[in-house]
Amino acid sequence: MVQQNTPKSVLAIGIDPAFVDLSTMPGFTADVVRAYLDAQINRIAEFGYDVESCLIDLGDTAERVVEKALRSKSFDCVVIGAGLREPPELLLLFEKVINLVHTLAPGARIAFNSNPTDTAEAAERWLGSPD
Repeated sequence: MVQQNTPKSVLAIGIDPAFVDLSTMPGFTADVVRAYLDAQINRIAEFGYDVESCLIDLGDTAERVVEKALRSKSFDCVVIGAGLREPPELLLLFEKVINLVHTLAPGARIAFNSNPTDTAEAAERWLGSPD
């Protein structure tokens, strides 16, 4: 019997660019940020990982969306975007997301990106090579 290697799985949680205040990021629009995020999701897949994106709003349904994603399967790594961690006014939402990850994916590594262009590297830091 041949045993197949199942790729490690990554969940990338971030604020949907439609809800982000981009006034402090000259040149960035919601479309530009979404393009960066999509490119990062594709890069993670190119690294050989099974990846899912979980974009949330600023609180109305955020917890339910994160909980649903975390319950959908087991993840080896959860990357939490800088847009969720950086603004002080999102601290409570950030804490809720961290606690959901801790409760529903206790075996997953937690990684953080620093901007929309380094999500793949954040996951790879904790998962290493997918081989």
